[in-house]
Amino acid sequence: MSIDIANSNVNRNITLAGTSVAIFTFLLFFLYPQYASGQISSILFQLTLAIIVSVIFSLVASATYYYGTVLTLSHPAEEASPIFGMADAFWIMGYSLLLLEPSLILFTVKLSIVGTYALILWFGYLYLTGLQFKKQTRRK
Repeated sequence: MSIDIANSNVNRNITLAGTSVAIFTFLLFFLYPQYASGQISSILFQLTLAIIVSVIFSLVASATYYYGTVLTLSHPAEEASPIFGMADAFWIMGYSLLLLEPSLILFTVKLSIVGTYALILWFGYLYLTGLQFKKQTRRK
């Protein structure tokens, strides 16, 4: 992997983490008053906030590991491989949780039909990701 690709991965994660912070801000700004007045589910609101915080953490941690990869590109490939594995794990966790976020928001504001649809799509994403993972690991 070249330094340009690793730098691109760092930039991608930082951009997505910034977007996640914007989503978090949106949640607090628009949904907190409804939460405080009891108009929305308090458990789902808090779970939604916990998920977006996890997304931000995962993306930032992934960017950190990719940045570590940039620093280790001057070392032998055997040393860089474990770092990439951690970066990819955090990336997939953050990306998966980011995709779960819309369904949680919809359930929080009591739009269960659309929330269920978003949740079904999320499970479909997990299935496709699992298939892709199996396909990639068989190749190695």
